[in-house]
Amino acid sequence: MSNLYLFTARVAARERLDKIISDLKDTDAQFGNRACVYATGSFGRLEAGPDSDLDLFIITDSRADDPEKSQLSAVDEIKIKSKIIETAEKNDLAKFDGGGRFLTSHLMESFVEWLGSNEDDFRNTLTGRMLMLLESKPLVGSQVYEKTINLVICKYFRDYNGHEETFTPAFLFNDIIRMWRTFCVNYEFYRKDGDSRYKIKNLKLKFSRMLTCYSGIIYLLAIFARDGRVQPNDLKATIAISPTERLEAIAAVDFGFDERVISELQQHVQSALTCYSEFLELTHKGAKKALKEYNAEEMKWREKSYAFGRSLSKIIDCLGSVSERSDGLRRLILI
Repeated sequence: MSNLYLFTARVAARERLDKIISDLKDTDAQFGNRACVYATGSFGRLEAGPDSDLDLFIITDSRADDPEKSQLSAVDEIKIKSKIIETAEKNDLAKFDGGGRFLTSHLMESFVEWLGSNEDDFRNTLTGRMLMLLESKPLVGSQVYEKTINLVICKYFRDYNGHEETFTPAFLFNDIIRMWRTFCVNYEFYRKDGDSRYKIKNLKLKFSRMLTCYSGIIYLLAIFARDGRVQPNDLKATIAISPTERLEAIAAVDFGFDERVISELQQHVQSALTCYSEFLELTHKGAKKALKEYNAEEMKWREKSYAFGRSLSKIIDCLGSVSERSDGLRRLILI
């Protein structure tokens, strides 16, 4: 499995990400104690290709004397955005999606203030919060990034005290599933009949979007199956590694499962990562070439996407078989 394309892509993406972080070090020195900028998308997943753009979120810390106001002025935000654009151009990245209209900032507290409400989706805090947890890497302001993560974790673990040895992350799982369903229905809303570009968007939904959401669920389910509970630090460990690394981790011998479970997990993880690696190799060829190859073998690629989904499902079923309690958490994912 070590010869898969995704491992080469991961190393290359890490090098490009480190260069971006280095180019933003002056911005970090000036604003990093008041705000954070984190990459999501292909850079956040450590699988950026030659044509990848830089998807990101900007989070601002609030003022101590007025929690509803940002520590950054409007001019400060303009300076940060200007440097981000300059850095993207310097690194020959694709243009920002939507002409940069998504380069907006969120107050840190908004990531928990609207959690679970209709406003959460409307204000884009659902997406910002979920992608922070599931596929993010900090570019500026690592301390504010960690502070935001801790704030969000406290919200999801609001019932943790008194249940430390048996805590089930049902609230978090439901929010991740909500994010996945949002991805699915948003795709249908924006899809245009006759626009062939949406074939690749559909493929990305079935691979990268699905993996983003379900790798988080799978990793935490594995911890729950092994330990009988999930702790706040377990979620931090999930955030620290990429979606593909989560699958690798649970199938490792030192993760702590018995031989039967390890053997079954390794089989399904290898199948999932092989399919995913082939998907990355296709999409990294560029939009036009990828679409041409997809059209030439459309049924093959559809079947690969179904096989990938089946592999993730089998991983979840395997983890559910570890104990009665882990099967209960598996059931929560389904019903």
